[in-house]
Amino acid sequence: MKLVLTPEQTQLREAFAGLFASKCPTSLVRALKETDTFPEELWRALADSGAFGLPFAARYGGQDAGLFELGLLYAEAGARLCPNAVYDTLLFGLAVDRLGAEAHRQRYLPALCAGDLVAAVAAPNPSDALDLRPRLRAERTADGWRLDGVLDFVPYTSRTEVVLVTAVERAWSGPARVLGFLVRPGGPGWHAEPLTTIARDRCARVSLVDYAVADDAVLAGPDGRGLAEADLGWVAEAGVALQCMEMVGGARAVLDQTVDYVKRRHQFGRPIAGFQAAQHHVANLRIAIDAARLAAYSAVWWLGQGDRATRQVAIANRHCSEAYKWTTLHCHQLQGGMGYVRQTDLHLWSERAKVTELRGGDADVADRWLAREIGLAA
Repeated sequence: MKLVLTPEQTQLREAFAGLFASKCPTSLVRALKETDTFPEELWRALADSGAFGLPFAARYGGQDAGLFELGLLYAEAGARLCPNAVYDTLLFGLAVDRLGAEAHRQRYLPALCAGDLVAAVAAPNPSDALDLRPRLRAERTADGWRLDGVLDFVPYTSRTEVVLVTAVERAWSGPARVLGFLVRPGGPGWHAEPLTTIARDRCARVSLVDYAVADDAVLAGPDGRGLAEADLGWVAEAGVALQCMEMVGGARAVLDQTVDYVKRRHQFGRPIAGFQAAQHHVANLRIAIDAARLAAYSAVWWLGQGDRATRQVAIANRHCSEAYKWTTLHCHQLQGGMGYVRQTDLHLWSERAKVTELRGGDADVADRWLAREIGLAA
């Protein structure tokens, strides 16, 4: 693993930074929190740039890049508080690419790469991403399958067209399989209760009761014996690692804004940046963000090799969630009273930092992943 970006990766990162700076202003972020609208202009710009196809094969309309390059997109998206629908759709693509059959890839990936699909994944435990136990039950019927169960905090907007879920097969003989299902929101048996996070992101608590799914929407693994734990774990870890890249981008943006502020703001006849106490805070935050960035790079790079990287993901999640949270808290203080005024934008990053810290598991949960990985816990 190289710690320095190649010239091509640097150009890619700069291109995405320019795109998000132009198409994802904080006015858009605020508008999306207040109304159930969709970021049409940003979505189309990402599609035109090839962002949605970045990690996928050219035969599906993708760019043949790797997971690390997708992580660079996430970092620049995090710096500008990109709407979650972008992340959810990209993770759906990764999941279908890893878990689905060729027919599923041909059906969904070309549309996703073209920006013509809005999708999500609702398989991991929202409080512990590496808890891979399905929350749904599946039963075979004469004409397909029936799903039952409840899913909390499902990424769901009025534009979501398909959600990938997992379920345990109700087997009358033999071992029960874990299966994936590509479900279409709405219809008989689908009940969605709107939820709003502390960052005012929209999601839903979805109850499925005798929800019908056709055979061609079932992901049963390459041998039909169900989805392998290794593949499910890889998808979950990829989601966490990419979220770590998002957190690094957000923390970096907050610190950069605050450094600009303390250079401009004068107190006692001199810039705040001239006070040693402020300098200490900035230096400590920069060290924490750089450590988080390197940990996130490591996690995304190792997952990009094709295998699970639980140790690297646990370390990255711990560093990144703590660095993002503490950066926003200290930057509120460095900006003084203006840092706490809601008419300014800093609170938007603070809200996102708290949500991303909790989504999929906070630092304590990551510690448990690491403890199990190195044999200190069952």
